[in-house]
Amino acid sequence: MAEHSNVDLLRRAYDAFGKGDMEALGGAFADDIKWHIRGVGVLDGDYTGRDAVFGFFGRLAEETGGTFRLDVHDLLANDEHGVAIVTTHATRNGKTLDASAVHVSHVRDGRMTEFWGALTDPAPTLEFWA
Repeated sequence: MAEHSNVDLLRRAYDAFGKGDMEALGGAFADDIKWHIRGVGVLDGDYTGRDAVFGFFGRLAEETGGTFRLDVHDLLANDEHGVAIVTTHATRNGKTLDASAVHVSHVRDGRMTEFWGALTDPAPTLEFWA
């Protein structure tokens, strides 16, 4: 069975993020993408549009000294949504983060239009960003 085209979209997006290829990553995003982040202290909030999301990524790299990375364990998708099961890793202010999360993306016309992250255990992430 062939994988859903939105799994391929997610795979390309996460690969581009991991390589720092913002041009390729931008191609996976709708112009007006909405990005919802909770539990990350100074970066907590809602970001609208590619430029705002890329600004968030820049601050994420800045806050973690470029150490933030994702290990993608699985990708699932249907016609409207994509799900990534990930582990986030980073160091910041002498602290280390290794946290499991689920990312849910709304997809329309072959592009990600909205993103939400859900932590399996928020406490370590909240402590990391404190």
